[in-house]
Amino acid sequence: MTNNYPLIVGVTGASGLIYAVRTLKYLLEADRAVELVASKSTYIVWQSEQNIRMPAEPTLQEEFWREQAGVPNSGKLRCHPWQDVGANIASGSFRTEGMMIIPCSMSTLGKLAAGLSSDLLERAADVQLKEGRKLVLVPRETPFSLIHLRNLTTLAEAGARIVPAIPAWYHNPQTIEDLVDFVVARALDQLGVDCVPLKRWKEEE
Repeated sequence: MTNNYPLIVGVTGASGLIYAVRTLKYLLEADRAVELVASKSTYIVWQSEQNIRMPAEPTLQEEFWREQAGVPNSGKLRCHPWQDVGANIASGSFRTEGMMIIPCSMSTLGKLAAGLSSDLLERAADVQLKEGRKLVLVPRETPFSLIHLRNLTTLAEAGARIVPAIPAWYHNPQTIEDLVDFVVARALDQLGVDCVPLKRWKEEE
């Protein structure tokens, strides 16, 4: 990378919060600066999937995400309330390396495809598109309906990169984390970030 602009990580209410946790782990361990915004539904999913309450206050939420990722000190993490549409990441004048939404719900995807911004996460993503910056979406849904596919096509045509949460097996995964990390690595590839240890296809040992 040629500068120190932060990356935005958006987390929605799609199932699979482990994808967001592992993304943060590797970005922070690589001493990256991350601006994080979780949608309102994310709070519900944490409670449903892990029986864990995610705090809303930004400082407490930063501690929460660092604890989940197992990275107490490295990198720089700033968390934003989902309703704070006046935050720095809501403006195109705030420079970033791009944004990843992981996992990305079909609700969020549909709003982005329609150009709607009802919260900070959606506004930040819309800004990336209008500024011509990188926007990576990691949808976690199956099967895709025709509406989903059309929304995905619309966003791809607008410049977003679509990286479905589909793992591979050629790297000989041994754990669930290995499968998750493959998706995280491929998504970060789209942002030009290589910080996940991954055995790539026919790569020299």
